[in-house]
Amino acid sequence: MQADEKSLDNNQGKMTDIKDETSIKILVDDFYTSVRGDLLLGPVFAEAIGGDWKPHLDKMYLFWNAALFGKPGFKGNPFMKHLPLPIKADHFERWVDLFGLTVDKHFNGVVAEDAKKRAGVMSLMFQHKLFSARDKSKIIF
Repeated sequence: MQADEKSLDNNQGKMTDIKDETSIKILVDDFYTSVRGDLLLGPVFAEAIGGDWKPHLDKMYLFWNAALFGKPGFKGNPFMKHLPLPIKADHFERWVDLFGLTVDKHFNGVVAEDAKKRAGVMSLMFQHKLFSARDKSKIIF
């Protein structure tokens, strides 16, 4: 059975919701396959991650398990990791679009919709924080 088949309900062609760590792995793996091939996002990730994607993917499995299911294990400061990257609003828009397409490709349900909503909220929050931090004119001395 291929990874993307696991999201089908009893092999009847009905997609199920994101429900466990296996679902998260399907989502993360396929999403980052799309990211790597994307003309806008791919080069940014390639520069930041290099050739070994395993540590990043492992961290993303933990992140999304924490975000969607409240499972402990994720440690880190995503904002600080993104601060030095050469990313702009169009990068975030593309990231959210690819994420939503990946969710919709594999899943359907309440948690799937929540995942897309959380991705959108995270995108807006990160953009606000990153662009504010980069705009030195807003720093109060």
